[in-house]
Amino acid sequence: MTSTGTDNAPKQRTVSVWRNRNFLLLWGSQTVNETGARISGVAIPLLATSQLGASTFEVSAITALTWLPFLVFSLPAGVVVDRLPRRRLMIFCDLARMLLIASLPIGALFGAATLTQVYVVVTATGILTVFFNVAFRTQLPGIVEDTQLVEGNGHLSMGQSVAKLVGPAAGGVFAGAIGALRAVLANGAAFLVSACLLGLIRTPEQRPTATGSATRPTFTAAVREGLGFVVRHPVLRPLLACSSAINFFFMAMTGLQVVYLVDDLEASPSMVGVVFSLGMAGGALAGVFAGRIARRIGTARITWVSLLAAGPLCLPIPFARPGWGISLFAIGLTVISISQVLYNTAETSYRQQVCPPELLARANASVLWVAFGVIPFGALFGGAVASAFGIRTALTVCVLGMWASPLFLVFSPLRTIRNIPIENPGK
Repeated sequence: MTSTGTDNAPKQRTVSVWRNRNFLLLWGSQTVNETGARISGVAIPLLATSQLGASTFEVSAITALTWLPFLVFSLPAGVVVDRLPRRRLMIFCDLARMLLIASLPIGALFGAATLTQVYVVVTATGILTVFFNVAFRTQLPGIVEDTQLVEGNGHLSMGQSVAKLVGPAAGGVFAGAIGALRAVLANGAAFLVSACLLGLIRTPEQRPTATGSATRPTFTAAVREGLGFVVRHPVLRPLLACSSAINFFFMAMTGLQVVYLVDDLEASPSMVGVVFSLGMAGGALAGVFAGRIARRIGTARITWVSLLAAGPLCLPIPFARPGWGISLFAIGLTVISISQVLYNTAETSYRQQVCPPELLARANASVLWVAFGVIPFGALFGGAVASAFGIRTALTVCVLGMWASPLFLVFSPLRTIRNIPIENPGK
């Protein structure tokens, strides 16, 4: 299934994924899961500062330990997910994360909580999240038709955007109204709800079978096989390069946004919240209509078109000024959010379609390992450029870097492909 044909998308009208009960359960699980994670992203640092007296550096370490497992465990997770029943693994990850998160307020309640416990819980939860995410990204093709992948991934991206919009605000509200301890418990409850929704899915578990030989490859060979498939594929390789470049420059920009808004644009805290809310709302709206937009432009072509078209509207970001000039930043951030949702939807759908089922989890893990692995380096790059040349120069580099990222796709076979190749439209 490594075809790169130009236009084999079916012409028939597909049924909406919203009529698929199993998809609704999967979507609900992911949305609740993501919302809970965003709540804990606020509540756990608040718990560390208010109850445990953590310093700024110690709180920063919590964030670092949240991302570190993606760099260390993504590749092994792909092999494990390919060898175990995926939905059961996801339910196990949810329940285990619920118990880990619940241990923090329980420990604090008895005066036994420490920063060491917080670090252990955050790291262990992050490892489980890696396994959950790899399994989750591999689950959709077994639930919806091939012709519904773009629409399904679009709605899943919409759920993520809603979680990013609602979760941090809910975490702050809960922490202020009921305290950081109870707010952390809300995250644990979200994992429980997610596990229950996954348990209600009625599609049979798929156990991918090894191809090419009767014996199962060694763990190391299985890792190399998944990573090698992505690296050698004429379309997945430039997609991986594009995704990594986007993440690198976007995270470089993310680390500068609040400082830029407050210090240079003189935005109030409430205005900062409005600006970021507009960005997340734009991403959620793009997720709703991702399927329709992709079908009109091309389910494969939308990858590079969405990113190139966003560039001109993002260029004014470094030139924004206080007052009404903040709108330039808000427009740019919203456009970035929209373009990334459209891109991620199509990129994920393409990978799900062209990867053999027995390699999909390892391919997803390989993409996570590379594309997420550059995130901390991007953040450091943004800070270094801003320190050396000023924050506006750093933002200019970031915007130009994101705009140049789709060149990996323009100068690849993907430029000649209009639609994602569909080989089994009836499934």
